[in-house]
Amino acid sequence: MKYYSVDEINTGIQSGKMVILDIREKYECDICSIEAIQIPMDELFLRMNEIPREQTVAVMCRAGKRAEAVANMLVVEHHFDNIVVMEGGIIAWIEKFATHLESY
Repeated sequence: MKYYSVDEINTGIQSGKMVILDIREKYECDICSIEAIQIPMDELFLRMNEIPREQTVAVMCRAGKRAEAVANMLVVEHHFDNIVVMEGGIIAWIEKFATHLESY
């Protein structure tokens, strides 16, 4: 599994080569959210077609554990070859780029 820092992901987004897949629950996204494809974990199988294959996809959750599990499943079971895990999740993103957002 590949792990990217929020700095690496931000650079990838700015270049247009990367997107974030936010797998947190709706109530978590209501607390704070960033520009991302939002698909809660429990809807992932139904919405798999919304995950791009032409860009690198950084899977994000609150701190990283759920993202690791989902990224592994996407790579191993669904043969995605463009998946990385955002180290530190939205907590790390808020600390680095969005201190104005509420953390939880």
